[in-house]
Amino acid sequence: MDIFLLVVAVLCLLIGFVGCIAPALPGPPISWLGLLLLKFSSFGAEVSWVWIAVLAAVVIVVTVLDYIVPVWGTKKFGGTKAGSWGAGVGILIGMFFAPLGIIIGPFLGAFAFELLAGKSSKHSLKAAFGAFLGFLFGVGLKLIACAWIAVYFCIQLFF
Repeated sequence: MDIFLLVVAVLCLLIGFVGCIAPALPGPPISWLGLLLLKFSSFGAEVSWVWIAVLAAVVIVVTVLDYIVPVWGTKKFGGTKAGSWGAGVGILIGMFFAPLGIIIGPFLGAFAFELLAGKSSKHSLKAAFGAFLGFLFGVGLKLIACAWIAVYFCIQLFF
């Protein structure tokens, strides 16, 4: 049973990294689940409940930020409230067209809502670019969280 838990835990870590880039999968929560599975195996006896809680908090924050950062990026690049709403709507609609929809959803949503608000196409494109950069920043945060979990996992497993 311990070997099975270890294999599933490692698979969760790997799938978590894939989920950072393929938005259809919640990468950091899956990686965290791998760490939790390690804790319940005899290989993870040294895994601290405190670190599991700390990393769970990190995963929650990163997951929430992943939805907020594209909206923030829109505002940072001069987008109006309409563009920010558009980025948020684009994320939500994009989920139904994963993985590509989640990547371009915030961009298209911000662009469309800025145009609907009467802004020029140049202004709308700038706001949409901010939404796209926000999306990339969110991916970076997820990769950092998964890497942190993976490093802790490996330290506990091998050292």
